[in-house]
This record gives sequence, structure tokens and C-alpha cells, in this order.
Amino acid sequence: MIQHILDYIIDTKTLWDEGYKIPWNEPGFSKRILEDHLSQEHDMASRRDSVITKQAQWIHDTILKGKPSQILDLGCGPGLYIGKLTALGHTCTGIDFSPASIQYAQKHGSNASLGDIRTTEYPNNNDLVMLVTGELNAFSPEECKSIIKKACEALKPGGALLIEASTFGSVKASGNDNAHWFGCKHGGLFSEKPYLCLIENEWFDDVNTARSDFWILEDDSEKTAHYISTTQAYSDEEYKTLLKDGGFADVTFHSEYGDDIVEEPGVDGDYSSSSTYQVITAEKKDLS
Repeated sequence: MIQHILDYIIDTKTLWDEGYKIPWNEPGFSKRILEDHLSQEHDMASRRDSVITKQAQWIHDTILKGKPSQILDLGCGPGLYIGKLTALGHTCTGIDFSPASIQYAQKHGSNASLGDIRTTEYPNNNDLVMLVTGELNAFSPEECKSIIKKACEALKPGGALLIEASTFGSVKASGNDNAHWFGCKHGGLFSEKPYLCLIENEWFDDVNTARSDFWILEDDSEKTAHYISTTQAYSDEEYKTLLKDGGFADVTFHSEYGDDIVEEPGVDGDYSSSSTYQVITAEKKDLS
């Protein structure tokens, strides 16, 4: 297994080739990640219910000013945010490519549909389009540009975009993290069977990209499964350019939900550079 890993060479030209994401849309992964989404013991996939409640209230009060609005949640998972926002009087739609999450959302009354936000059409006439928990950073730069442009087209004139983006510092730190391993005696995210997981991380400074390779060895198998998670880092100026090129203006950075707006860049030009995420809002440009 170790020799297999040492023989594996990462070429920066293939960082965004097919297979750069863990296949959350596969039935097994979809079912297992749903358990993490719903867990109240950690915030690894989705936040705990109490946190989501506060975040939804902040969106309602600060972004939507308490006005009933049409909301599109991209990468909605099991519909936890749209459930809270619907309860606050908004009309919400969600899109996600994880079948177990969508089934859960629909079962609990959310208007959510199965689809890949890179390729599926978005419903129009939204007051707010949102994409949370660093999901945007999990796509290639070209895919990010496409998603931002499609989000803009799905908004009403004057509509807003809210993204919860990974900070540059957090992505870089993940790429520089030491290799490590852990065991799951009773199964876990990567398999229902007991397994060992070895994680190798790498930071590609020339393209500001972090990559994590997960090598999975099940107890009863001689084969090693390999999964990849690739994350793109952006400076705050690059976030501004991404949004403005996609049709947005009035880009505002927030340290996190409910905190004061960050007015000055921190370490290395990043807002809230010591945090994992920052909230960025922008308004659709008025082309009249």
C-alpha cells in the first residue's frame, strides 16, 4: 500500500480531471454522508441544528431584511437550510446531486430536486441564491465561473448572491497538513465495513490548490480504494473578480454569520484569514 502511494505522481495539469471529488452522488457515499449531515455531534458535513437556526435567522434579518423572498439553495444537501428559511416565511428551492440527501429533504417537505449544479438548469426569478459550507471551492476555476454566472442569471434584478467560501488560509493549511491515518472498526464515511484510511495532503503553490488523497483498505480486501478531494483557494481580490466577472456588484465580506462586517483584509490580504469560512454577499448588477 505504501509503495503504491509513493509511486503515485500528481501532475498539476490533471488536478481537475475527472475524479477530483469524492463521489458523493454514488448511493453508498450518499447514504453515509447523510448520516454526517444529520449528526448533532459535529459540524463536519452540515452544521448542528442550533447553528443552522442562527444562520438562517441572520440571512432572514440581515440579507433579506425580513421580507418574504424566493430562495435557491445550490448544493442544498438534506434541505436543512431551506427548511429553516421556509419556516421564516420564504419560498425555497434546493438542488443537490446526492440522492439520499434529496430523498430526505423531500420526505421532510422541502422543495428539492436531484441535479448537478454544474450542469442542471436553475429556476429563475430568485431574490437570493446561496451556496454554503465552502462548496464553491470544491469545483475547478472554470466550473466556478459557470456556477456564478448561472446563479446571476437565476436572480431577479437586484437579487443577491450569498456564498460561504473557504478562506485562502484554511485551504492552504489543509494542503500543508501532515499525512496521517485512522481506523474505523465499525465502518464510516468510506465504507460500511471496517477499514484503515491513510490521508496524504499536498499544496500546489503555483495554482493555489490543495489536494487530499484518501487511501482506503478494508479489512477483508487486498485492494486499495483511492479517492480525491481537491480544493481551490482564492484571495479576497480573486473572489471579487470572480463575482464581478459573473455579473455581480457591491461585493461585501463578512467574517461569518452574525459577526461584524470585516472592513480590512487580514493576514496575506485575506478577510478572516484565521477562520475556515467567510460569508460573501453580492448584488446582481443593474444593466438598465
